[in-house]
Amino acid sequence: MWPFSELPQNVATLRVGCGRQALEAKNPDTRKQAVVALSLVAAQFLSPLKAMLQDKDVEVRLATVVSLTEVRSQQSIAALRAALDDEVPEVSFAAAKALWGLHDTAGKQALLAILAGDSRSSSKFFSKQKRDALRMIHSPRVMLLFAVHKGIGFVPVPYMGLGVASMQTLLTDTGVSGRAAAALMLATEKDQATLEALRDALSDTDWSVRAAAVHALALRRDPRLRTDLAPLLDDQNEAVRLRAAAAYLRLAGQARTPDKAGARHE
Repeated sequence: MWPFSELPQNVATLRVGCGRQALEAKNPDTRKQAVVALSLVAAQFLSPLKAMLQDKDVEVRLATVVSLTEVRSQQSIAALRAALDDEVPEVSFAAAKALWGLHDTAGKQALLAILAGDSRSSSKFFSKQKRDALRMIHSPRVMLLFAVHKGIGFVPVPYMGLGVASMQTLLTDTGVSGRAAAALMLATEKDQATLEALRDALSDTDWSVRAAAVHALALRRDPRLRTDLAPLLDDQNEAVRLRAAAAYLRLAGQARTPDKAGARHE
């Protein structure tokens, strides 16, 4: 047993030694767990964490993105911005979500690009078998939990009136695209560019994007947006149609106290 006076130094030595071994392990699960564990002391291990963004395993890189969000520094934000260019869409999407959660403008711009279809959010060119083998399956549920954890507008309490059941259904549906998740994440943004992007998404060919855009616009508290939602009352997709009806009623109920920020006059 170590003498008490020597304990801190010896523990630090063990921590660094074991951490480096785990980060260099052949087993990707070990490397992933090491990255996850380092989130507890991410600021002290920023350099090795940044290096793990180059790991050949996708899940390790995804875990690294999440761990880097624990360090609110220019270095970590720069690393996350670099991850926006990752060759695997799941990683770049995760970096966009992380930057948005840190209120970095690059994250918001990346989400707007994803919503507009300018970049991919999932690797459609991989077969499911290959994706399983590479452990690249991305669960939209993680996005909701991340948003709740960061306290950025999606609070899962019924009386908050955010339609959490609608959100959760969209985010946990395996058929829902990452672009739909981007629309939901942008729901709390009040600027004109985001409003127009959400309006455009109402006519998207993907039903989940239309449904998410309806949900996002319903949260803006502007009854004038009913004009935009009206055509979707006849949408061919039931999920979109029912959400449009509910959103229309929600906005109609707010007609006496409209939130005029960012909405156009009809």
